[in-house]
Amino acid sequence: MSPEAKLTYVTLLADPSIHPKYESALKQVEANFGKHHPMIINGGKVLAGEGEFDVRSPLDTKILLGYFQKGTAQYARKAIGAAKDAFEEWSRMPWTERVRIIRKAADLMEEDRFQLAALITYEVGKNRYEAVAEASEAIDMLDYYADLMEQNDGYVKPMKPGAPGETSKSVLRPYGVWAVISPFNFPLALAAGMVASALVTGNTVVFHPTSAAPLSGLKLYETLINAGVPPGALSYVTGPGESFGEEVTGNLDVAGIAFTGSKDVGMKLYRDFVNKQPYPKPFIAEMGSKNPALITSKADLDKAAEGVVRGAFGYSGQKCSATSRVYVERGIKNDFLKILKDKVDHLKVGDPRDKDAFVGPVINEKSVKKYQRYLELAKKDGGKIVAGGGLPEDKKLSKGYYVKPTVVAGLPSNDRLLKEELFLPFIVVDEVKNLDEALKKANDTDFGLTAGIFSNDQSEVDSFFKNIDFGVAYANRKGGATTGAWPGSQSFGGWKGSGATGKGVGGPYYLLEFMHEQAQTIVKDA
Repeated sequence: MSPEAKLTYVTLLADPSIHPKYESALKQVEANFGKHHPMIINGGKVLAGEGEFDVRSPLDTKILLGYFQKGTAQYARKAIGAAKDAFEEWSRMPWTERVRIIRKAADLMEEDRFQLAALITYEVGKNRYEAVAEASEAIDMLDYYADLMEQNDGYVKPMKPGAPGETSKSVLRPYGVWAVISPFNFPLALAAGMVASALVTGNTVVFHPTSAAPLSGLKLYETLINAGVPPGALSYVTGPGESFGEEVTGNLDVAGIAFTGSKDVGMKLYRDFVNKQPYPKPFIAEMGSKNPALITSKADLDKAAEGVVRGAFGYSGQKCSATSRVYVERGIKNDFLKILKDKVDHLKVGDPRDKDAFVGPVINEKSVKKYQRYLELAKKDGGKIVAGGGLPEDKKLSKGYYVKPTVVAGLPSNDRLLKEELFLPFIVVDEVKNLDEALKKANDTDFGLTAGIFSNDQSEVDSFFKNIDFGVAYANRKGGATTGAWPGSQSFGGWKGSGATGKGVGGPYYLLEFMHEQAQTIVKDA
């Protein structure tokens, strides 16, 4: 693996070599837009009798990315059957061979890294730095999970004998068929992480990418098949999420579900899966959050403001980890807001293909209308618009879904804008007396994914880590107050309503969720 694949978003900002490669890739991927794409089930191309849906770029809706199938429950059922038939062969393959295939997929992705990044920009509107970082993260995700299999010797552990003459070991074995449902905001990295985890541990997969970004999902599917995953072990099904969810939660041949998306959708899937299945089955979910940043009087305010800006407005606030509420000590609030406003005012909102664009579009028209609704609600509830507010004046952006990054202050502490996940470039700043009050307010939520603090006082940092009820916690992170987890560095998993298992993506315990344990004992005659 070349050093390039280890790039993160922060290091990409200082790497000029990415620009000609990325710009060349933009032209390469454009040549394949507008095509008709089938579903792929058991290696066969499948067209839906219900027809197709078109996918257009959020940066300019005149750009037609392609046509995809309106797959309904019958196609999910067919894919589940194929995955069930393929399970025995795939699961009995030596784990070392599955690791080799996943590493091969990572190598193929590295060869196409800039093409994948360009596709991410077109499909979901990420700027070049975020898009290249996501492609790099997907590569590292696959390599990291392969590493875990090797480090744990395929998850076979010798155990002590229970009695004389016994030889015992613990073996983790795959469950069976998994349904994997991926989100739009990380259409490659999060999909790759879930699909590869299920496959490398010996499960088979029915993969349903979000309808907002099915082309990235198709590229992931093709990469894994080209690397050596048998066609029956992985199928690609597009179409309405509701009908897919209805089928996989009720189909008795589904052994587990891995989902990333909203809390509402995740909880519905969870309840349906529990109610429809004859016994408990694994459900892995990452379901968003309302992520706080805490700024104490002992913080470096410039660093704090920079961290909040990058955490809140990277990828237009459409990250599960995005900073969305900020608690600032009373004595420094005005100074902090002044610095924050200056930084936000200097952000470039624009076409994410442009080198200097930091804030690109939101994903669709529904998100624009949601932004406008919450902006009006903030004003109605007595909030002050500190920065942003409204749509960009640049007429060149009128063909896409662009909004201004916005900072609101002065709302009541119980206002819904401090409680609900917006998934927009929109943050609310609240005033607190001290760190204890900030922690209390930060924890007063059903969510618990990421949180950050800015303080140069180690005792405050220690108190934050001890008392914050979130699965991913950062201190003094200028590159993103609550964002930027990387495989093998930060396990990415939420507490409470943000996650179902308490074990993070890209962390040392994630693969365990895709396997169940069998204790094996052999007794030899004396």
